[in-house]
Amino acid sequence: MRAVVFENYKTFPVLKDVEKPKPGPGEVLLKVAGAGACHSDVAVYNEFDASTPGAVPPSFVLGHENSGWVEELGEGVTGFEIGDAYLVYGPVGCGHCAACSRGQDTYCENAATNPYLGIGLGRDGGMAEYLVVPARNLVPLGDADPVAAAPLSDAALTPYHAIKLSLPNLAGGGKFALVVGLGGLGQIAVQILKALTGATVIATDMKEEAMAKAAAHGAITVPGGPDQAARIREITGGRGVDAAFDFVGAAPTIKTAAASMAIGSRLTVVGIANGLYEWSFFGTPYESTITNTYWGTIEDLHEVAAMYRAGQIVPEIERFGMEDALEAYRRLEAGELSGRAVVVPHGAQ
Repeated sequence: MRAVVFENYKTFPVLKDVEKPKPGPGEVLLKVAGAGACHSDVAVYNEFDASTPGAVPPSFVLGHENSGWVEELGEGVTGFEIGDAYLVYGPVGCGHCAACSRGQDTYCENAATNPYLGIGLGRDGGMAEYLVVPARNLVPLGDADPVAAAPLSDAALTPYHAIKLSLPNLAGGGKFALVVGLGGLGQIAVQILKALTGATVIATDMKEEAMAKAAAHGAITVPGGPDQAARIREITGGRGVDAAFDFVGAAPTIKTAAASMAIGSRLTVVGIANGLYEWSFFGTPYESTITNTYWGTIEDLHEVAAMYRAGQIVPEIERFGMEDALEAYRRLEAGELSGRAVVVPHGAQ
């Protein structure tokens, strides 16, 4: 079968023929419906080396945002029908620690000794015609389009988890939420915030096109610039926002979000640009929190799938055939995509 393979650090992936996988005990073989191309993939092959925290050694098939149709069941697997569509939960932990037992494989207590971080992150992913996953990691999609759903396993799950943890800050009237960075995750974050809260959503980015999309989903937009934080505070009547989500994570974006916060607020840094922020007692609103999150739980993904089926999340995607998968990554690197690139190995179904 054809697959996009990460073969070495600092090296662009290759499209090649690899052996079609077979499901082992407790596993399911999926015929891949869609595989999202994510900036994290670019970091894996272009930015990381063996000494980078979170690096996963080559080689393996890329693709951690996946959906597909059940093709074959491994030994001991029941409860699935051939041909049914599922979304794939990407993280794979040890399966027996406290974190994994509550579906939080992202924070597996044995991550340092696990053979991989997840599907498409050390273990073969979905940038291929077929994919093997643990049966536990499958989330049903019903009749919803599985191709458009593929990016939801990261691009929606990650903001959903961060927003869900911040809901106490947004409960009640007169609340404000801030979304910094309007790429794939930020755009879906705006949709999730509008669906789950009554908060006024403020969104900011350097790109006018990105802000226009966020405005179409109900956000008030503020362009970047030296008065960015002041304009955000002005919208809140000077009080500041109750919850902020930084989907970039660079030092300037963290600084902007932190300067926009209210007393008792929560800032979640979701982007992994590894920016630094200097905290001081009198430079931070009282009882405000700066935290981070990584991906989400499998329970969260079930809830994301439910929102997708209900039409509350509408991902913007651009489809690529299997033979154009490397072009999807090239355009992703070049910033030439307006939506999430989704590789569709088998074409229209």
